[in-house]
Amino acid sequence: MNLQNPLTWILLTILAAPSLAAAQGLTRLEEREFGKTRDGATVKQFTLRNAKGMLVRVMSYGAIINEIEAPDRTGAFTNVVLGADTFDRYLNGFQTSAAIIGRVANRIAGARFTLDGVEYKLAANDGTNTLHGGRSGFANLVWQAQAISPTDHAAGVRFTHFSTNGEQNFPGNLTASITYTLTDDNELHLDYEATTDKATLVNLTCHAYFNLAGGGGVGGIELWLAADHYTVFDDHLIPTGEIASVAGTPLDFTTKTTIGARMAQIKRGFYDDNFVIDRGGKSLVLAARARDPQSGRVLEVRTTQPGVQFYTGNRGGFCLETQHYPDSIHHPEFPSIVLKPGETFKSTTVYAFSDN
Repeated sequence: MNLQNPLTWILLTILAAPSLAAAQGLTRLEEREFGKTRDGATVKQFTLRNAKGMLVRVMSYGAIINEIEAPDRTGAFTNVVLGADTFDRYLNGFQTSAAIIGRVANRIAGARFTLDGVEYKLAANDGTNTLHGGRSGFANLVWQAQAISPTDHAAGVRFTHFSTNGEQNFPGNLTASITYTLTDDNELHLDYEATTDKATLVNLTCHAYFNLAGGGGVGGIELWLAADHYTVFDDHLIPTGEIASVAGTPLDFTTKTTIGARMAQIKRGFYDDNFVIDRGGKSLVLAARARDPQSGRVLEVRTTQPGVQFYTGNRGGFCLETQHYPDSIHHPEFPSIVLKPGETFKSTTVYAFSDN
């Protein structure tokens, strides 16, 4: 090796990067007990760090994201996801938790569905409909946790839940997992998988509420969505089956627009709408870009899912829930959420943070 060649030194620097990080004392993954459920189950919290100073905390209860520390244009870090600092707050009904939702995110009309000729009746926890998996969905369970280190430039944790046949009245023994991985590119990857021994429904998402300013309202956040169309809802937020153009409506975010610019035009007073992602459902594509103009923080959401639910019901945060469309089981024209034995449900969503 020619040590006089500048390219040689560049190569040596790249190869030495992981050991340099270790020498600087970077601890990428930490684990601690965060609390106990009312029945005595231990809840663990994992802290993920990267070489750029970004930090993510997740816990085994609900596979919830507790905290995401992201930098602004000056390099200052703040938490950009709504969360609580004690487990008791979650246990007592913290309303804006960034939990994993399942088996079926969003709504199922009439709290029932028919699959392979069998009708299944679910809990009606949203009027006459089922919302986010029922009264005790995946957000309210303790998941099994396994710390992972996929590369020298990333750290993560995999949460797994075995959902037994009949849980919340859904058929099939379902094994579901969500893997969180924080990379040195300031990206948090969410990789979902599920298998079943009987035909069932699966539509998993993360219900994270983001506030890129770290506090205050989100009306001034600039939002762009890669969505020319949306699924039309009735008064109960159940899709009619129509997929309509966003053009000329308050749902048009195909050009960068502040969240609050047209919110007053929304009948319900806030956004709670499913957008059809352009080219969505086939590969990892850019679905959304949000920016706080004051701090310069930028969040890009990339996903393999065909839809994203944009929600602003809590004015202190906004949600971009990557998903299949709501009530898909009653709309054969929508992408299917049926999972059969021998198949593996897989999806990926990436939260990428930057500044400008």
